[in-house]
Amino acid sequence: MEDMMANAAKRGFRHEIWAVLTLGVPLIASNLAQMVINLTDTIILGWYDVQALAAVTLAHALYSLLYLFGAGFAWAVMPLVAEAAVQGNDTRVRRVTRMGIWLSLGFATLAAIPMLLSEALLLSIGQDPSISALAQDYLQVIFIALFAALLIACMRSFLAALGHTAVVFWATVFVAILNGVLVYLLVFGHFGFPELGILGAAVGTTIAQITGLAILCIYAVRKLPEYHLFQRFWRPDPQAMVEVTRVGLPIGLTSLAEGGLFSATAILMGWIGTAELAAHGIALQIAALVFMLYMGLSQAATILAGRAYGQRDPQALRRVALASGSVAACILVAGVAIFVIFRMPLVSVFLDQSDANYAHVLQIGMALLLMAALFQALDAAQVMALGLLRAVQDTTVPMLMAVVSYWGVGFPLSLAIGIWWNGGAVGVWVGLVAGLGVASVLMIYRFWRGLVTHRYIAHV
Repeated sequence: MEDMMANAAKRGFRHEIWAVLTLGVPLIASNLAQMVINLTDTIILGWYDVQALAAVTLAHALYSLLYLFGAGFAWAVMPLVAEAAVQGNDTRVRRVTRMGIWLSLGFATLAAIPMLLSEALLLSIGQDPSISALAQDYLQVIFIALFAALLIACMRSFLAALGHTAVVFWATVFVAILNGVLVYLLVFGHFGFPELGILGAAVGTTIAQITGLAILCIYAVRKLPEYHLFQRFWRPDPQAMVEVTRVGLPIGLTSLAEGGLFSATAILMGWIGTAELAAHGIALQIAALVFMLYMGLSQAATILAGRAYGQRDPQALRRVALASGSVAACILVAGVAIFVIFRMPLVSVFLDQSDANYAHVLQIGMALLLMAALFQALDAAQVMALGLLRAVQDTTVPMLMAVVSYWGVGFPLSLAIGIWWNGGAVGVWVGLVAGLGVASVLMIYRFWRGLVTHRYIAHV
C-alpha cells in the first residue's frame, strides 16, 4: 500500500514538472521577446545619435518605473483567473479580468501626467536641458504605448491563466519583430519613410504595442467567447475592483521597490566612475536576460499554484512548489556555471576592444559577474517564492518584506560599502546581493510557513 502511494506521489510530481515546463517555456520565450522590445529603441537610437540614446535612457527609466507599478493590477489577474477557472466560475473570470483592465486604464491615465511634463521633472533632478527636452519629446508619444502595454499585460495574464500560452508567445514575437522594423525605418527614414529620430522610435513602438493588444483581444473574443470578456464592458464592478486592487496594488509596490533599488544603485555607480557604471550596466543586462527564465517559471508556478489554491488542495500546492523550485534549481546550476566560466567573453561582447577603457571595464565587469552568480541564485529564489505567494493571493506582507529587504538592508549596504567605505562597484553589488538574500529568505519562509500551517488552504 505504501509503495502504491509512493508511486502515485512520484507520478504526481512528474506531472507537475511537466505542467511547469509546458506553461513555463512559452512564458519564458515571451518574456525574452518582451525584453527585446524594450531594448530595441535603445540599441537603434544608439546607432543614430548619442544625444538621442542618452534621452531615451532617461525616458525609459521613468517609463519602466511607471510600468512596473501599474502592471501590478495586470499581474493580479493571473492568480485570480486561475483560481476562478478551476472552480468553473466563468463569471468571476470575466469580472476580475475586466476590472484589471479598468484599473490599468485608470493608472495609465494618471501616469501620463508625469510623462507629458517630464522635462520639468528631469530638470529638477539636475539633468541636461537639451537631453531633458528630447526625453520629453519621446515620452509625449510613448505614453500612448503605456496604455497598450498595461492592457497587453492584463490580456497575457488572462490567457496564460487559462492555458493559452502559445498565443501569448507568438503575439509577443510578432510585436518584437514589428517594433524593430518600424523603429528602424522611422528613426533613420529608410525606404521612403520620414526620418523622425527619437520621435520615430516612440511612434514605431506605440504602433507595435497597439497591434499586439489588438491581436490578443481578437484572439480572446474568437477563441474564448464563453467568457464574454468585452460584453457590457462599461459597467463598473466595485467588488471585483476591490479584489483586484487588494492583490494587485501590493504587487505593483513590490516591483517598484525592487526596480527602484536597481535605479538607485545605477546612480551610486555613476558617483564612482564611468567605467564602473558601464560595467554595472553590462552585468545587469546579462543578469536580466537570465532572470527572464526564472520569471517565466514563476508565472507558471503562479498559474498552477493558483489552480491548487482554487481547489483547496494542499498536496497539489506543495507539489507545484517543489516542482517549480526543482526546475528553477536545474537552470540555476547551469546559469551559475556559465557566469563563472564564461565571464570574460560575456562581458567583452558588449565592449569595443579598441576603446581606451576596454581593459578597465572588462576587469570590473568580470568581478561583477562573479557577484552576479550569487545574485542570480538569490534572485531566482525570491521570484519563485513571490510567484507562489501571489498564487495564494498573499501580497501585502511580501510587499513589506520587499521594502525592508531592498531599502532597509540592500540600499544602505550598497551606499555604505560601495561609497562610504570605498568598496567600489563590487561593494555596491554586495548591498544588492544582501537585499535579495534577505528578501528570498523572508518570502520562502512565509510561503512554507503558510503551507505547513494550512493558512492558505483554510482561507476560503
